[in-house]
Amino acid sequence: MITTRKPATQFLTAAMLFVSAGSPALASSDETLSIATIELTGSPAEMEQGFTWLGDGSETLIGLVNTIDTLAYDDEFAGLFIRLKDATLTTTQVEELGAALTRFRDEGKKVHLFAEGYGTADLLLGSFVDEVMLQTGGFVSFPGLHMEEMFLADTLSWIGVKAQLVQVGAYKGANEQMTRSSPSPEWDENISGLLDGMYSNLRAIVKDGRNMSDRELDHAMEIAWAADGEHAIEAGLIDSVVDLPDLKEHLSDFYDAEIRWVKDPYAVHQPTMDFSNPFAFFSQLGHEQELHIDHPTIAVLHVNGTIIDGDSSSGGMFGGGQSVGSRTIRNAIEDILKEDLIEGVVVRINSPGGSAIASEVMWQGVERLKTEKPVWVSVGSMAASGGYYVLSAGDKVFVNPSSIVGSIGVVGGKYAMGELYDKAKVHIVERSRGPMGDLFSASKPWNESQLKVIRNQMTETYELFTSRVTAGRDGIDLSKTAEGRLFVGSDAIALHMADEIGGLDDAINELAVDLDMGDFDVVHYPQPPSFEDFIGNMLGGFLSAPGLTMGTSQIEVTLRTLLGDRRYESVVDTLNGLALLREESVLLLNPNTLIFR
Repeated sequence: MITTRKPATQFLTAAMLFVSAGSPALASSDETLSIATIELTGSPAEMEQGFTWLGDGSETLIGLVNTIDTLAYDDEFAGLFIRLKDATLTTTQVEELGAALTRFRDEGKKVHLFAEGYGTADLLLGSFVDEVMLQTGGFVSFPGLHMEEMFLADTLSWIGVKAQLVQVGAYKGANEQMTRSSPSPEWDENISGLLDGMYSNLRAIVKDGRNMSDRELDHAMEIAWAADGEHAIEAGLIDSVVDLPDLKEHLSDFYDAEIRWVKDPYAVHQPTMDFSNPFAFFSQLGHEQELHIDHPTIAVLHVNGTIIDGDSSSGGMFGGGQSVGSRTIRNAIEDILKEDLIEGVVVRINSPGGSAIASEVMWQGVERLKTEKPVWVSVGSMAASGGYYVLSAGDKVFVNPSSIVGSIGVVGGKYAMGELYDKAKVHIVERSRGPMGDLFSASKPWNESQLKVIRNQMTETYELFTSRVTAGRDGIDLSKTAEGRLFVGSDAIALHMADEIGGLDDAINELAVDLDMGDFDVVHYPQPPSFEDFIGNMLGGFLSAPGLTMGTSQIEVTLRTLLGDRRYESVVDTLNGLALLREESVLLLNPNTLIFR
């Protein structure tokens, strides 16, 4: 459980902050200045997962933002040094970190960024700092944006599988990767417009941060699609080339003073575990972390992953991405309602959608929550389809410029594998009772009367979806925003799909101002799993089918190596989403096999 104390001074306007003590400027040569250092590895988590002593202790995104904001007003520190070490940041994470770095620099302090190599997202982060440093011998790659889509209809036909997927919404596109060999004109328009919006935001960040014109940026991208340090400096994308052992001397020259590194300021160290005493060890493990709310609090409710019925899961049928369960969210909402000191709630959404039923259950829960506490929404990377369904229940919605929102539409169907069975010499004997007993037969496709039943159900779901959106988003025009259309956050504001540009920290702080709160705590829900749940999730598959679990793990490692992390996660998320069709015929799911490079 993460509990963070937020002093009121952290969300005063810039005009009100001028009375605070001045930040340390460049020092005289006989001074020693403290430089805070932060190392970014991998991708920051949305929330603490529990039992971090078993993992790599990765920092959360909101934790990083809070650290940077606290450093901005801490007179001990003259600057901030950030080292990228195999970081895999998303564009929206860069935007939220960048906003915090801008606030830090507004206090007159400097930010330095260092990496062995820079890709697109890394260079975007570099647009929010004072100095971008490259390791001697390092490489810079800034070619632009590239997107890949997979269309598998011909592949499925070749192996004898017929995908009967129907969608409501001409621009939805969620069925096309399985039913077509190329995109429809509507989907092509939709996804191309989304890519245009993302590219426009990328260019705006770099031009503003690196003080470039359009012509200068075009030239930089032409020569720095693959560049060494010298050419990257010439392109205006980095500032200096420094060997790692010389960093301290380099920064001492920059500040004209001796410097002192302070690694991970304000870091909260995890309690050590006594492995030498097994009785004490298991006693510590069995002691669940208790939550005590004794101060005015804002709760952050995380809707993170593919939306499913039941309990949240750390991975789907095919491994990979996280799933968020309707039961888990409703239980968290009930916990929040019991706490009188929780004065407001921010729902943090990072979801491509999923189960239509689970999305409605979550929507009902947020509506119930709104009757007792104000509920605002913060969108991370995506609130699409079922994710946008849940979003529509919020009172006020914050998005990052590059957040993906929309996909108001429905997809449903099944896979008929009769021809595959025939090719494999598998003989199926079917028996059914009742007029709809064979509706979800895996051997044969639907007939016209069965298709009509499915279409009617999907139309009803779509009408309910759009009614939720129009009720929650005053002024929205469904003729411009529905039928599966996708938008970046910067375009969503004018369409009344969202209200303000800002990250999670902005939503929390502005809600606190709106509620006239002074100092307050921030508590994140759902709570991390208990030790029993953690062990059960970790060992459940192994205990039930050890051979399959070990084999699946080896396959996952192989596929990750071949595809890369981002391609693998994208493909797996799609497979997990489509696997929901085994349990539900109608889904609120955004097409997921979109691979950006």
